[in-house]
Amino acid sequence: MPSARKPNPKSQLEIQNNLIEPYVFPETGESLGNPNIPSEFNQFTDTKQSGIDFNRSEQMSFKDDTTKQFTVGLQDIDESIMYYFQNVIRPTVYQNGVRTPVPVIYGSPERWKSVQKDGYYKDVNGAIMSPLIMFKRDTIEKNRSLTNKLDANTPHLYASWVKTYNGNNAYSNFSVLTNRKPVEQFIVNVVPDYVTLTYTCAIQTYYVEQMNKIIEAINYASDSYWGNPESFKFKASIDSYSTTIEITDNTNRIIKGTFTIKMFGYIIPDSIQKELTSIKKYNSKAQVVIGIETVNNINNI
Repeated sequence: MPSARKPNPKSQLEIQNNLIEPYVFPETGESLGNPNIPSEFNQFTDTKQSGIDFNRSEQMSFKDDTTKQFTVGLQDIDESIMYYFQNVIRPTVYQNGVRTPVPVIYGSPERWKSVQKDGYYKDVNGAIMSPLIMFKRDTIEKNRSLTNKLDANTPHLYASWVKTYNGNNAYSNFSVLTNRKPVEQFIVNVVPDYVTLTYTCAIQTYYVEQMNKIIEAINYASDSYWGNPESFKFKASIDSYSTTIEITDNTNRIIKGTFTIKMFGYIIPDSIQKELTSIKKYNSKAQVVIGIETVNNINNI
């Protein structure tokens, strides 16, 4: 009994090449094949070609092109959390009757080690910084339930969009007279790798009332898309919060709270392997549409 085999989807390039019908010489019946697909035999060098290193139809340069390659990195996800805290949530507390914004910092290894050792974060003068929100990235887990590029050496799944204007589809009166459809240029990008990132956030305040205000504001923003509207936005999920009260040396009273943020993001790296194996952009075929007219009377010609 044959085993069930998962179908291998075709890429955008393979679908486009299958729609091209190569020209056949009427005298000999021979065909040169699809010009977008390199032949296995080179008539000039009498050597076989792999089709990967020699296909110059795919080698389209981005020189003088305002459209650059689409990339999303881990830093973009980190910056989306920082942007959302500072510009959307904007946590504030009341200190001595004054409404004070709560600073948000990223927990670098040195800062986080200081918090783990002392139990709270101090400034350069040794004073406890409170109120304060600090977050750091803990784990990255790949989400295989969503779309994947299938193979990094030969990606199969792409997303493409057409450019509004390029030098090959400039307007001309001749194109209007001949009913010519201009060449369209498509920017192609491999589908991203979907990942789930886990962030640990720590809050420290002087009073429980201040902690409650911060947690209420953050809990309201949960299960929404965080990030800059002009850049990238990722869905954030927060499930639980924990709070503790610590008194050290009978002098410092600190309210500490921790919670975990799950960011459902995606990554498209700017790597050498991606540049060598994936498609960057391609041009469509120009068409000249020839209409047919019919008359009822020969004298009307």
